[in-house]
Amino acid sequence: MTSTTTGSVDVLVVGGGIGGLAAGYALAHAGHTVRLLERAQQFGEVGAGLQLAPNATRILAEWGLLDEVVATGVLPGRLVLADAVTGRELVHADLGDAFRERYHAPYVVAHRSDVHRILLDACRRAGVELLTGRTVERVETVGAWAHTYAAGGEVHESRAVLAADGLTSTLRRSVVDDELICSGYVAYRGAIPVADAPIDVDLTDVVAWIGPRCHFVQYALRRGEMVNQVAVFGSPAFARGATEWGGPNELDAAFAGCCHRVKTALPTLWHDRSWPMYDRLPTRQWVSGRLALIGDAAHPMLQYLAQGACQALEDAHSLATESVKAGGAGTTDWDSALANYVATRMPRVERVQTTARVWGEAWHVDGVGALLRNELFTTLTDVYHYTDWLYAR
Repeated sequence: MTSTTTGSVDVLVVGGGIGGLAAGYALAHAGHTVRLLERAQQFGEVGAGLQLAPNATRILAEWGLLDEVVATGVLPGRLVLADAVTGRELVHADLGDAFRERYHAPYVVAHRSDVHRILLDACRRAGVELLTGRTVERVETVGAWAHTYAAGGEVHESRAVLAADGLTSTLRRSVVDDELICSGYVAYRGAIPVADAPIDVDLTDVVAWIGPRCHFVQYALRRGEMVNQVAVFGSPAFARGATEWGGPNELDAAFAGCCHRVKTALPTLWHDRSWPMYDRLPTRQWVSGRLALIGDAAHPMLQYLAQGACQALEDAHSLATESVKAGGAGTTDWDSALANYVATRMPRVERVQTTARVWGEAWHVDGVGALLRNELFTTLTDVYHYTDWLYAR
């Protein structure tokens, strides 16, 4: 096979999801030449709702993209935790003026595909070279350059390569030798028009009904025209060691003991697809030569803090900031920039990963544990105590 070397750029991004596009935009905005390679034949994002907390929306505001995201999404009034069995509200966080003043940004819920499109358009405006149909096989560091080899013989030369190829990252294997960890939980999602909802939906709040080995999340999307729903449960088949697990045949049984509001919503979920929930143990190995991991390729986490996309945006912002500190466009000391990126991001991301696991365990306890959890939640007087570390500057 004949190799074809393309023109060199400052940064090559592998992966065209939200994390990859955010990194491409941030680095191009900082003055670097950026090329982004997407494996699929066209850009797109599969999924439904996306929660963007203030730690992410502050970054979007700095990039000049927040207004567009808000215009396509919803500004919810509250974050609510309720008991999935009784339906009783346990605790809530008000997301109004006091929240926005405290964290200097709003909490926004939006359709994942809308956020993806906004970032894609921003990359185009910023001059990011966007290439589809490229499957990257490996990256080699040769002196001050990285050579990225794609199927078909293309070789891309850059000063740095960012692996934004997601949960099952191929490039991660050349940086750290580890495996995905299966939680035994699976998610079923569904975004439907509000008119198709089987019961009245509260369009003002993000509500999570939490119960024994299950939870159900519901909130509005697209200016209140749609409702996003997510059902998550621990699979008995997985616990038995079965190779096939988490199928729709387990869905209804998992929520059989839940309140009417939750059970009534289950038929509106997409039953033809599901998302098994995986993460990895935190690692400090994010860089090998001029290859660096970002987003889920670096730190896949369970979804209980709704921080996956938020942390990817933080990664992108940090990389751009460190590249400027290390010399800026055309003169960046990439070894220094990548090392400082890891040093800055790793402690925070490790806390998010581990806290997400603990939060999931707290949501899903049963028996006496659930009674104690509910008592704690209903007596909380300072909800901000639990969010300041994550949402504040």
